[in-house]
Amino acid sequence: MNRKPPQLNPYVFTVLLAGFGVWCTWDGWFTSDPEMLEHAGFNRVASAVLLTWAVLDLRKVRRWSREDAAAEGVGSRE
Repeated sequence: MNRKPPQLNPYVFTVLLAGFGVWCTWDGWFTSDPEMLEHAGFNRVASAVLLTWAVLDLRKVRRWSREDAAAEGVGSRE
């Protein structure tokens, strides 16, 4: 009856960053809504920051996943 608590997928934060980055990209570069054009500069900068951060976070999480898999593989051979 020793159950582990549910764990959050490590890619959730990356997906949220990318989602907000795509949203800001749409609002900053592609929308024709006059109310959103007031915030175009902010959305353009935010999209660049969020999408860059998402790519860097994806690389970090993938590296950690590979290291964990390699460590588990080494531990099971002993």
